This record gives sequence, C-alpha cells and structure tokens, in this order.
Amino acid sequence: MSLRRQLLLVSLLTLILPWAGCQFIRETESALREGQQSMLAGTAQAIADSLSQFPDEFLRAQGDGRYGENQIYAHSLGSEPLIDGYFDDWTISPASLRQLRGTDGTITYAIGIWRQSLFLHVDVRDSNIVYHRNDRAGAESAAYSDQVTLVSYDTRGGLVEFIFRTEAPGRLAAAKRINGQVSSETRIVADWQDTSGGYRLEAKIPRTLLGERIGLVITNTDSERRPGIRSSSFASELPGPLVVPSALLTSFIEGYAQPGAGLRLIVTDPSGWRLAQAGSTGRQRGGANESTSASRLLRLAYNLILEPGDAAALAEPDASGREQQIYISDALNGRMSTSWFRSPETGRGIVAVAQPVWSGTVQTGTVILQQGTDAILSLTNRALTRLMNFTLIATLVVSITLLGYSSWLSTRIRRLSSATGKALDGDKVRSQLPSLTASDEIGDLSRSFSSVLQQLGDYNEYLRTLASRLSHELRTPLTIVTSSLENLEHENLSGDSAKYTARAKDGAQRLKKILNAMSEANRVEELMHSAEPVRFDLCEAVRGTVSAYADAWPQRRFVFESDLQSADCHGSPELLIQMLDKLADNAVDFSQPGDTIVIRLLSDQESLTLSVSNPGPPLPATMRSQLFDSMISVRGRGNDEHLGLGLYIARLIAEGHGGAIRAHNSDDGVVFEVQLPVASATI
Repeated sequence: MSLRRQLLLVSLLTLILPWAGCQFIRETESALREGQQSMLAGTAQAIADSLSQFPDEFLRAQGDGRYGENQIYAHSLGSEPLIDGYFDDWTISPASLRQLRGTDGTITYAIGIWRQSLFLHVDVRDSNIVYHRNDRAGAESAAYSDQVTLVSYDTRGGLVEFIFRTEAPGRLAAAKRINGQVSSETRIVADWQDTSGGYRLEAKIPRTLLGERIGLVITNTDSERRPGIRSSSFASELPGPLVVPSALLTSFIEGYAQPGAGLRLIVTDPSGWRLAQAGSTGRQRGGANESTSASRLLRLAYNLILEPGDAAALAEPDASGREQQIYISDALNGRMSTSWFRSPETGRGIVAVAQPVWSGTVQTGTVILQQGTDAILSLTNRALTRLMNFTLIATLVVSITLLGYSSWLSTRIRRLSSATGKALDGDKVRSQLPSLTASDEIGDLSRSFSSVLQQLGDYNEYLRTLASRLSHELRTPLTIVTSSLENLEHENLSGDSAKYTARAKDGAQRLKKILNAMSEANRVEELMHSAEPVRFDLCEAVRGTVSAYADAWPQRRFVFESDLQSADCHGSPELLIQMLDKLADNAVDFSQPGDTIVIRLLSDQESLTLSVSNPGPPLPATMRSQLFDSMISVRGRGNDEHLGLGLYIARLIAEGHGGAIRAHNSDDGVVFEVQLPVASATI
C-alpha cells in the first residue's frame, strides 16, 4: 500500500471526533429529557393532589361499574354544528366516529356537546333504504322501516326513546316513546340525508330531555313487510352512563397550561375516559424553528444519532375519547408512568407523564402531562450545528493537509528511489541524490545512500583501473626477471640450477600472458574511443571468422547459421570480431571435444542478433547478473590463466556499438546473445 493511501487511512481516524461528539449529544439529549420528565412528574403529582378534592367529577359517569364498553363519550365541540346531515362542520376529527357494536364499520356515529345541547351524527351503510309509512301506527310502523333510536334512562330508571325515521330525505320530526306511547318531540332538530351507499342522520337534542345513561339503536330492514334487524351500542339490557367532559375540571387545569409553555394536560376518569383537556404541545417560545434551513438539513442527522422514540402521533389525545396508551394504562392501575415520542419528520419530541389521582384510598382518575422538547431540540440543534461545522472544517483541513503532505513525502521518496536506481547505470556511480540538504529522516537516508554510493563508486573505479595499473607496475620488474633468466641460460649451470631456471622462465611467461590479458581491457576501451566506424557486412565477416575457428580449434565443430544474404553494420569490424573471438573461446572452454558450437546471425527491422550456443554446464542463477563484470569467472579453481576479463571485454565492445549482451541457459547448454543496431551511426 502506498504511503499516500496509508496517510489517507490514518486521516480517517479524525472521524472519531464526530462520533464522540454525536455520542455526547445523544447522552446530553437523554439527560435533558430525563430531567424534563422528572420536572413533569413533580408537576403532575402536585396537580393530582389538587384534583383529589373533586372525586364526584371523576366518578359521576362510573355508575356501579357494570357498563364498560356500553358507555358513550360526548366530545366537547368548539362551535355549534349546522344540522344538515354533514359532518364536515364538526370541530372534531373524523377519527372520532365510533363503530356501532358488531357492525364491522357499516354504522358509525359520534356524539358532541355544545353548551346545553347534545349533537348526534350517525352514518349508516345501507343499499336498500326503507322509509317510514304513515299508514302504520306506533310500534308496528317502527318495526318495518329504517330508523335511528336514541335510548335514555334517567336516575329513576325511566326509559325514554327518541325515534328518528322519515318518509323522505330532509328535515324530520323526531318521535318520543315513553311506556309504549309515541308522541312528537318538536324541541329536537334533525336532518336525514341519503348517500351513495346509505344515509346520514344529524340531530340536535336539548340535554334536559336526556337522562344520565344513553344508548344508540339502529334498525335496518330490507322490506316493508319484514321487521328490521336492531344494532345497539350496548350489549346488556341497559346502556352505560354518558361520559361528558367536566367543565369544572377543564377550568381548573387551564390555569396550569400557560401559553407558549408547550404543555398539554389531560384528565381521565378511572376507565380512561377523557374528562378535561387544556393546553397544547405546540412550539414553545424560544424553541427551534422548524422552517429554518438548519432544521431541515439536520432532520436526517437527528434520526441517525438521537435515540428513537414512539411516533409523535401516538401522543395525541385518542380520537375515541378514551385514553388507552400503555403508560396511561399503568397510571390507571395506580403506578406513575412516563413515556416519550419523537417525530422523524421534524425531529421534535414529546415527553409524557401519567400520574394517578387519589381521593383518600380510592383512585378517582389520572392526570396526564405532555410537553414538547422544543427547548431540548433547540439546544441540540445548536450543538449539532456547531459540531457538524467544526467536524467538517477539521476533517477537511486534516484530510487536505495529510493528502498534501503524503503527496509531497511520496514525491520525495519516489525521486530518491529513482535517483538511487539510476546511480548504478553505466560504468560510473553517481552519488548526488535529492534531499541531501533536508534535515528530516529522508535527508538522513539520502545522505547515507550518497555516502554508500560514493564509496561504491570509488571501489568500482579502483577495480576498473586495477588491471591497467597492475599491468603497468608489474611489466618492468617482469622484463628484468625475464632478461635475467635468459642471461642465466648462457652461464654454466648445474643440472638442478638449469631445471629451476627453466621453471622460473615458464612462470615468467605465464605471468606475462596474464599481464597482457589485464591490459587488453584497457586497450579495448581506448580503441573504442579512437576507432573510426565504418559500414561493413557483418554477415560476411562472421562467416569468414567461423571458418577460421575450425582451424584454431580442430577438436570442436563450428556451424554458422543465418538466412541473411548481407547484414549492414556500422562500427569497427576488428572489435566485433574480437568480441566474437571471446565468445567462441568461452564456448570452447565449457564444451567437450567433438561438441558442436552454433553461431547464428538473425535480423529484424531494428537490430541484428549474433548468438553463440554451446553444450555444457548451465550458468548458476546467482552469477547471471555478474557474468559480464570485470574479473568475474565461473571456472573452477586452478585455472589461473583466466581472470574473467573475456566476457567483460565482450560487453565493452557490444555496449560501445550501442548494443547489449546477455546469456541464458538452453535445453542442452548455454546461449550468449549480442544485440546490435542495424547500421549503427556511432560507437
């Protein structure tokens, strides 16, 4: 992995900063919310203690507890609806419409209270409406037409039925039946409207006409000749008490719902029916502005990092009038409970507390406090904005800085690596490297490399000139020794002295050959600089030379292979033939008598390839890169006439002609290849 990528990965560690910040904001938000819940719990306890003085307001709709689901809730209306058979002018949600028991949604109804009047809305799905006929009287007529009946019981157990039936859509006159006697009730205003799938009834009834218990009965018939099927809001023989919000409790809790506090109070009876409601969880003064661009941009961030809660819609008062949330159910069972809700669209939260209300040892109801977390949201909004801005700036600065630094550092290292690789190209060693004056670790490394290369260059220059200097220094003493030995041959020597003199003379001759070989490389270098290049036919020169090898080494068989008629080459033919002599001599040394040595000359569009192949032992893998260096030999010990200069001279001649030389093992031996440019212009 490159240094740049490594530093880039290291820069990713800066992401720990926003992660830690998000964790801190989450913990802070949780702590603030828990503090708000504790404050609301204390307030709820104080309000519950104050409400304990009104046990009658809580228990007046409870009766003897036998009614349960038979009870009907009367919603408080914000304005008086128009009696026209439509629900759209009611100030309560359409979700407040309740299904009549056992009707699977085919009959829905709602009851509301406005001042001293009770308002009734009934929506019936009926594909065949059977209207009332006046030719029938009393109970018999009621059994053979579609109708709505409001049943009421007073405190003395008296039964009163208000019957709504019509001969045609529009206004209708309600009938009152007491003890089987039917009469018209003009104080009730009602309207019947047909719909595409049934009919709707809307009625306004003075509360003075109704008792404490009411029930709803819908009669549906398919024919004027058959009695209708009755659907009732109560399962037992008696309906339950009508649950009506308490004006006293509402007035009492309104004093706690300060405008702009974002606080909503709800009071329920022991069954969960809502008796009073005041305030709203709308935006508080100083809260976060949902319309600001910051809030819109941070919604996603809130949903990701803040602790999720129940949907905020669940905190709204139940449309049916009966609060049945889990935390409220716990309070109805006598235990204080808390909950909280969050809206994923706005990020706003609502903290809720439900506190039981006790009057002595009897639980008379619950008080519920709900408050929006706008203050917390505003605080976390600002904190998260600062965190995101700081993190973004810090991450960008660190990433750009590390990326720039890594690029600069990798460029310096790459330049040093490139300069180090090129320092060993050619015969000379270049010790000048980049970053020599830098005071950091790369500068130290560059200076160390430069010192090593300087020593290597000095040593290489010493080795390169060693043969020439030895040849020059030893030639004069060797001449003196040789002449002295020749003079001794003319003296009268004993047998042993003559033998030793002859042996010394042979040694001097071998030493002379070695000195000549050592000076040959130096002469070749001088010839490379002084020789005048000419254009000649390399194919003809090689063919003639190979023919002469058969006479020079009769124990070997030399074969020349080439499909070229001519091969123009630009250079020194004498030097190239000398190079071929060195390769042929090397092939003879490593082959056996009777072996065949193949010399080939091939050509392509840009170069000529001259190769010498001979059977013999393969080249050691460790010596292939050093084979053409000065004084390197792979011959065995004791072969003192070979100093490893032959292949070195061949390399000098090949490179002097702009070519290259290499060696590789073949299936049956070794191949040396020299690649020369076609008609090379310079040496």
